[in-house]
Amino acid sequence: MPQPYDLPLEQLQTYRPPLTREADFDAFWQATLEQLAKVPTDATFEEIAYPANGVRVFRVTYTGFGAAQIAGWYAEPVQSSANEQVPGLVHFHGYNWSFEGGVHDVVNWALHGYAVLGMLCRGQQSSEDNLVSPHGHMSGWMTKGILDKETYYYRGVYMDAVRAIEVLASRANVDAKRIGVIGGSQGGGLSIASAALSDIPRVVVAEYPYLAHFRRAIDVAPVGPYLEINEFFRRNGDPEIEEAAMRTLSYHDIMNLAPRVKAPTLVASGLVDEITPPSTIFAAYNHIEAEKRICVYRYFGHEYIPRFHTERLQFLQKHLQA
Repeated sequence: MPQPYDLPLEQLQTYRPPLTREADFDAFWQATLEQLAKVPTDATFEEIAYPANGVRVFRVTYTGFGAAQIAGWYAEPVQSSANEQVPGLVHFHGYNWSFEGGVHDVVNWALHGYAVLGMLCRGQQSSEDNLVSPHGHMSGWMTKGILDKETYYYRGVYMDAVRAIEVLASRANVDAKRIGVIGGSQGGGLSIASAALSDIPRVVVAEYPYLAHFRRAIDVAPVGPYLEINEFFRRNGDPEIEEAAMRTLSYHDIMNLAPRVKAPTLVASGLVDEITPPSTIFAAYNHIEAEKRICVYRYFGHEYIPRFHTERLQFLQKHLQA
């Protein structure tokens, strides 16, 4: 692949396309949050045996948007005092990418001194997806309910993510004033979205965030789940269908949500990332008005970036453990 295949870095640094928000954007999300608030949380924690010293591990269930039963994993460091409170993290996984439910990732973060709740996205891994799509959609979740903002799949996922933050903040041993949200790809997008829709997070870490700047993503992404949207348009050639779908996506575009983020934010982008093109990441990042920093990796794509792991450890330590 050419290095880079997207815009040159000097253009990415200033790439800030106009927001595509509809006039009722904020009102839609406020009404959605109010709808979530009417649903009892009903969180349960079932401790399991896990082969690691210094942590306790639990299966979690809670009631998410539309009364869906959302599953996850929770791990916490063994505390020296019953009154001790620790910082917390909510961890979001990648698109259809959560082997064993991501329990080992959750435990690893707990071994760094955090109480961690790993949410499993509805329909993708163990969690119930009870949102009904009134029309057909492509395989996967990108076009499920896409013709109406009320029925779109990610409306429920974003609210489940907000509820996950609330569940973690309710734990007696968690300092609710020291909670961060982290994730890569879809998980990075959910980190930004949930921080935009909840006042609880005090820090955001988003590694090559997905769900950003849909209009450009479907034009330049050569591979990956953005192309589910392209295939939906191939199968539904009516221009009015495309217009309705793009209008729905505008409500869920993290570029449009980015200005609502208030917490310090750390973002990563690889310049040869074919799944989340760098320009889509910078489009969202450049609209964040909070304290922020982006780490750019010239030779990396949509993959584990060892150097960024060090960066995020330092960033979280500074903001949550200092």
